[in-house]
Amino acid sequence: MASSFKYWNECVDPLDMEAMWMDPFVNKEWDDAGETKGQKVHLSRDPDGQAYLTQTEMRAVAEIIVRRHFQSQVDPDMICAIAELQSDRQLLTTRYNKKTKETGFGIMQLSPKTAEWLVRDMGYRQYEIEGDSTLLYKPFISVYFGAAYLKWLSNYEEKERNEEFVIRAYKGGTKKAKHKSTLDYWRRYLSVKQSLPSRSKKYNASMPDASTPARPILKNKVDELTYWDSKASPEDMDEMWRNPEVLKEWTKSNENRGKVSFSLDAEKRPYLSRIEIKAVAQIILSKHFSSRKVKPTILAALAEVSSMRFVKGTESCTGIMGIDYPKAQWLYKDIGYKAYKVESDEDLFNPFASMYFGAAYMDWLSTYGGRERTPQFVIHAYLGRPENVNLQETGPLWVKFEETLGQYPESKKDQGSCSIL
Repeated sequence: MASSFKYWNECVDPLDMEAMWMDPFVNKEWDDAGETKGQKVHLSRDPDGQAYLTQTEMRAVAEIIVRRHFQSQVDPDMICAIAELQSDRQLLTTRYNKKTKETGFGIMQLSPKTAEWLVRDMGYRQYEIEGDSTLLYKPFISVYFGAAYLKWLSNYEEKERNEEFVIRAYKGGTKKAKHKSTLDYWRRYLSVKQSLPSRSKKYNASMPDASTPARPILKNKVDELTYWDSKASPEDMDEMWRNPEVLKEWTKSNENRGKVSFSLDAEKRPYLSRIEIKAVAQIILSKHFSSRKVKPTILAALAEVSSMRFVKGTESCTGIMGIDYPKAQWLYKDIGYKAYKVESDEDLFNPFASMYFGAAYMDWLSTYGGRERTPQFVIHAYLGRPENVNLQETGPLWVKFEETLGQYPESKKDQGSCSIL
């Protein structure tokens, strides 16, 4: 019964709990509260005894759902702000709307009718809820359908809609998106969204004492990403110069040791050439993963699919390999991949660090669940999520990956020493 929720473990499945523990901010918050991994985690309760998600937990759930199912097409901040307004992040909230004569459930306050329509007509079938509306009390399920509805609203009637339309329509329906009755909700939404704690600020505020260095805040200065040497270590740069193809490319471009420029696109965004990306992959694999026999061309193609080889990544991913800070922190702290330190998103703008954690994640995926996995599973899981490899979701990315792989011819060394794919 939903009313008996006392622990996180009662309202999420084990894989979702694993994902929550992987989030470094949730991990620290739960650890500070005395929770222990592998045991039941208590839900927070307000003075009235109502179970609710902390802002840290809410943000983690939103990011996990968006990353898994929506390819970063829905803004997690939007989800978090709506949860604040709709339910104060209380899991068991139920509200009846006199005008629509429908009842909203859970933290996103979606009605069972809307959720069932999303399943039946829109193809959002990750969770089957027909016949049991209380499933909407579960945070991952509620956020999943809330995000699905937001995505549908963003392209209502096949027209790209702005944020104001989406938010006001979420509150009052599409017919009320421009009605004065939803204007106040929009204004409150903007205020709440503005006041949401940023993850970097929250992390710094939670440091145990002043003697502990704060996590650096992400910087946006373009000139700091002008040169390879500003991100990569001297040792890694020496390895690049020793690569014959890189040496030829850099010499032709009149690059000098100690000041090698990144390539820049028309918008001045730094990116790696295909020769550079493959060289980084070769260096990382030979130094840290030589026993795993992963082809450099595989990592290079994944970088192309994940980030289009942009040093900072794209809006939907961080760095050249698309490994975000929480996942890199988890790989470093909990799994033991410690060749590169990662203390902020900016550390992942080092192509070698991003490539290292990308290879580390593939290494972890290769034995996911305690058994050897096929190369196809590893790639699909990397592009999607390992707990439920969904070929329908990752299929288009797989096709793109295969097409991209053809742009990276293998050397004889690659062919002889590697076995994956």
